[in-house]
Amino acid sequence: MDYLKKARAVIDLEISALNDLKKRLGISFSNTVKQMLQSLQKGNKIIATGIGKSGHIAEKIAATLTSTGAPCIYLNCVNALHGDLGILSEGDTLLIFSYSGETQEVLQALPALARHRIQMIAVTGNAKSTLARSAHIHLDVKVKREACPLNLAPTSSTTAMLVLGDALAMVLLEARGFKKEDFAKFHPGGTIGKNLLLRVSDVMRPPDQMALVPETATVMQALAATTKARAGAAIVIDSRGKLAGIFTQGDFARHYQTNAQIGREKIKKVMTSNPLTVDKDKLAVEALKIFEKHNIDDLVVIDHKSNPVGLVDAQDLAKHKLV
Repeated sequence: MDYLKKARAVIDLEISALNDLKKRLGISFSNTVKQMLQSLQKGNKIIATGIGKSGHIAEKIAATLTSTGAPCIYLNCVNALHGDLGILSEGDTLLIFSYSGETQEVLQALPALARHRIQMIAVTGNAKSTLARSAHIHLDVKVKREACPLNLAPTSSTTAMLVLGDALAMVLLEARGFKKEDFAKFHPGGTIGKNLLLRVSDVMRPPDQMALVPETATVMQALAATTKARAGAAIVIDSRGKLAGIFTQGDFARHYQTNAQIGREKIKKVMTSNPLTVDKDKLAVEALKIFEKHNIDDLVVIDHKSNPVGLVDAQDLAKHKLV
């Protein structure tokens, strides 16, 4: 058996199903987005439910909607008739996923659902099914065949449901004007949140942990200051307290190779003038880009007046797991 050939055939079948879905999109999709948007604008919520594989898709779509600021609750269809319908409120929008549209557990809940003043959106592969006819809006996810060689296991159909659900979530996201900053608020613990929320001022070493030395200091004095601050570089300032330069431990090692008496030299003679800097209010990921582009280990942080207010060490960014 040619495993790769079989795998590609599965993928081709699912791609074909998605192309068909794309062609069928119409007014029902637009009306669904409008209905979901209306529910949210009125302070209501979206609910997603289903059974079996369709239930798994419903749960995933609920998570995607919620993570993008559109509150959506997953309703376990089996428990719906045993008290869980209590989550429904007037004005809510209910997404019901069932490929056949005739799933017994879903149909049993329909009479109870009809008594609630909610909008029901059916996502099925059968426009003539009981569920499709009972809903206010029907979204068609019909596929010509499953990617399963037996044409039995839900594959193409669940992919179509998933992609349709993602399309609803992403179009709704844009309709609501959802921004990157909003997304970060709901993902503060992940890499995305860190990249969008963490500022340079959050990761820098503050002034009391910096080695600040005047231009008149000797290299030996600068080294003593860096040792005391446990820093990798000395920040050199002029008589006005403005940034004049930087002197790193790497600089010392390089100069020492040609001048064993480097310790007696004035720091101003051997420092790097006009060093790279980053504003304290910039995103921390911007500092990371500077480190990567210039292959440096220490970066001076300045305020809006160009005064040195902190130092970022490459290891500081590593601790925060920025990427």
